[in-house]
Amino acid sequence: MKIVFSTEGESLESLLDTRFGRCSRFLLWDFETKTFTLIENSQNLQALQGAGIQSAQNVINTGAEALVTGHCGPKAFKVLQASGIPIYVAESLPIRELIDSFEKGTLLQLKEADVEGHW
Repeated sequence: MKIVFSTEGESLESLLDTRFGRCSRFLLWDFETKTFTLIENSQNLQALQGAGIQSAQNVINTGAEALVTGHCGPKAFKVLQASGIPIYVAESLPIRELIDSFEKGTLLQLKEADVEGHW
């Protein structure tokens, strides 16, 4: 299983970026190989509009089966939901800790967007 985290950094010690659409990168964790890949998302940092939709497409393109982030707006939520990717929310903690929380099943799954667009 592969899961994507919105992140502020480039390692498992980096903190989760609580802004989904405007995070600088994603960390794709592979539970089978215990390795990760970084996916740049910097093109959406200053986007006037569409950052959430484009970020959602970036996540879909990774082949991930789930997303962990801090917040998700309505447009990105709809795109991810239509692709069958569940969204889990967490606080800004190190990615390594959030991997453990995901494995234990202690993260909250979003049932709807939790912020307005352009957040």
